[in-house]
Amino acid sequence: MDRGLLPGLVLLSVILPLLALMSGGGQWAWPDWSDPLLPALRLPRIAAALAVGAALAASGAALQALFRNPLADPGLIGTSSGAALAVIAVLSLGWAGVSLPLAAFVGGLAATWLILLLSRLAQGGLAGLLLMGLVIGAFCGAVAGLLLFLSDDLTLRAASSWLAGNLGAALPGSQWPALLAVGLGILGLVALGRHLDCLMLGEETARSMGVDTVRIRRLATVGAALATGGAVALAGVIGFVGMMIPNALALLAGGCRRRLILLSAWAGGLFLLAMDTVARSVAWPLDLPVGLLSAFAGPPFFVWLFRRQRGNSSHA
Repeated sequence: MDRGLLPGLVLLSVILPLLALMSGGGQWAWPDWSDPLLPALRLPRIAAALAVGAALAASGAALQALFRNPLADPGLIGTSSGAALAVIAVLSLGWAGVSLPLAAFVGGLAATWLILLLSRLAQGGLAGLLLMGLVIGAFCGAVAGLLLFLSDDLTLRAASSWLAGNLGAALPGSQWPALLAVGLGILGLVALGRHLDCLMLGEETARSMGVDTVRIRRLATVGAALATGGAVALAGVIGFVGMMIPNALALLAGGCRRRLILLSAWAGGLFLLAMDTVARSVAWPLDLPVGLLSAFAGPPFFVWLFRRQRGNSSHA
């Protein structure tokens, strides 16, 4: 493990929340602890950023082991697509009494349940799970696109803001169910860490080591869906975090999957908090969606990852 990694994460855990509290109103100032906006808006937003980043990164770390693919992320299991479809359906059909976070959470879990059911019926193993995830994700995207095409401009605007990934709606009281789902999902994935290490050696090898591969595959998918569903309910659809953070930490830290999931959750939360702080400050008074900035960070990361891997292979 890189010796500076843990001290760096500890230092960032102190600095980044303080910077998030200091930024606001187009200027930087020491936080006024008597300001009612701190407990009403800023602290819930900081908590949401940390939880969403942790959920996406931890889910990505687990899914990359499950699928034995470094490019795997929470979007592969259909949770994000199902959540997006549910929110767009609520907006376009005018169901004013339905909460968007609740719709996102239910839609994400429903899509994941359908994928698990179809995968079980098809008996396709890991490849079948991946294929069903892609099929259901594409279907949800097609239906969501149709609903948006038939919607009015106001609905399009609201849906676009949510789909871009926005933490501005994080309010105290309304986020507790989603935070609970995120916490349970991450704890479940951490508990499966040793079994995921075995699965990375191949299903035949894992079975010879006494691992029930079918059960672990389902549990890992449900844990990732629970964490991702909570994250989508809090902030909408945010990409790249679940792919970038675990890959970077795998290169810097290595080690067992349980430790990588925990480190990914820690670093992912800090990364998204940093992105949200920049998003609130770079174009003030506009509040840029944090999902846009995290997407902009994706291509430079791919370049860095490619150069790092080529450097490692040339020294091998």
